[in-house]
Amino acid sequence: MTINEIRTKYLEFFKERGHAVIPSASLVPQNDPTTLFTGSGMQPLLPYLLGKDHPEGKRLVDSQKSFRAEDIEEVGDNRHTTFFEMLGNWSLGDYFKKEQLSWFFEFLTDELGLDPSRLYVTTFIGDEKSGIPRDTESAAIWKDLFSKKGIDAREVVIGSGEDGYRLGMQGGRIFYYDAKKNWWSRAGTPDNMPAGEPGGPDSEVFYDFGTLHDLKFGRECHPNCDCGRFLEIGNSVFMQYIKNPSTSSGRSSFSKLPRQNVDFGGGLERLAAATAENPDVFATDAFRDILELLSHFSGKAYDDSRYTRSFRVIADHVRAAVFMLVAGVLPSNTERGYVLRRLIRRAALHAGNIGTGDKDAADSMLVRAAIITIEKYKNAYPELSGEEAYENIRREIWKEEVQFGKTLEKGMREFEKLATKGHVSGEAAFTLFTTYGFPFEMTQELAHERGLDVDERTIFSLKHFK
Repeated sequence: MTINEIRTKYLEFFKERGHAVIPSASLVPQNDPTTLFTGSGMQPLLPYLLGKDHPEGKRLVDSQKSFRAEDIEEVGDNRHTTFFEMLGNWSLGDYFKKEQLSWFFEFLTDELGLDPSRLYVTTFIGDEKSGIPRDTESAAIWKDLFSKKGIDAREVVIGSGEDGYRLGMQGGRIFYYDAKKNWWSRAGTPDNMPAGEPGGPDSEVFYDFGTLHDLKFGRECHPNCDCGRFLEIGNSVFMQYIKNPSTSSGRSSFSKLPRQNVDFGGGLERLAAATAENPDVFATDAFRDILELLSHFSGKAYDDSRYTRSFRVIADHVRAAVFMLVAGVLPSNTERGYVLRRLIRRAALHAGNIGTGDKDAADSMLVRAAIITIEKYKNAYPELSGEEAYENIRREIWKEEVQFGKTLEKGMREFEKLATKGHVSGEAAFTLFTTYGFPFEMTQELAHERGLDVDERTIFSLKHFK
């Protein structure tokens, strides 16, 4: 099933259940100086989750463009991307757990056709010291939903993620985890929340790809294991509580919110991977055409482990760059522009790794990949339509690629000199950045790939000084 088909099915499913379809907010947050990019579906709707009335009503649904810069270094495995679409639906004081969990389960099994025996869920274990009970309500709903599919859903108490590696699956279907895994508030766990702050338990759904457990991650596998067997495909947050002022003895407590809300988020690309029964999100149609382009012109195979990471970095970073550019971000050495510059330059470096370095715009793999992205998404996101958007994206990517190419050769020569010494100092990394345009992160990555010792602490301080 394609990402366009899944997105359309999701929006229509909840529209039929009384939800207003709202457009995606900009990738560049409006009136929010605390963050560079929109990183979740919840972010633009937070004022309404905290009590403000939404002009479209109490039931909302959308697909939100999202970007998380902290995942840049993680790109290269089979599940991390920087840019992604987050499918979301919200209840602002209307329906609650029964409707939300039932509808999402119906969407997964009846609309997407996922095998319910491949689905596992987690709920909140409770917090005794804060007086917050175990979320047995969600567990009971899940138990009934699985039962209707002929599945006996056994409940298993895990606790922390570390406990999961010790306790394992135990034949369970519904798993209780602690606040680090199954609680949401802006401040984190209940003990970190200030008085007056709302929060609540969440319930995640994982898809089981059935791959063998990798013991390097822990003795036993469990839904929150990082070995790759399980992939989280959706999370329902139930904003149910508000924290009370502490007592004179310092004890904290929580009360039920008068208006309880639902916030759901599910990664579109992850849902597509589940429908394909393939844990590699880059094998979905979101990236497939770009990978085929790169394979054709490089003569390299995506599944050749020597090049897989480069294929993934190029595909992810170009897609992210396209959506940043159409949001008005331009490459620079500060803030959003620096993140965009870093993405394009990393993609260009990896294009060289697979032998597709380019001499003109017509041959640029990055520009061609950007055009594929525009064609893939322009119907869902009209801002990508039209000659102006096309020309701007093409021009800015090629301009940055050319600028980087002029400094790359000199910078690499300087880096090779450092490599002979077996150590990269913070001062040397700073010189590579200021003189040759090498982002600090690129110097670190190259050093790690060569097994060189790196002065991480000095590089960190210099990065923040700049």
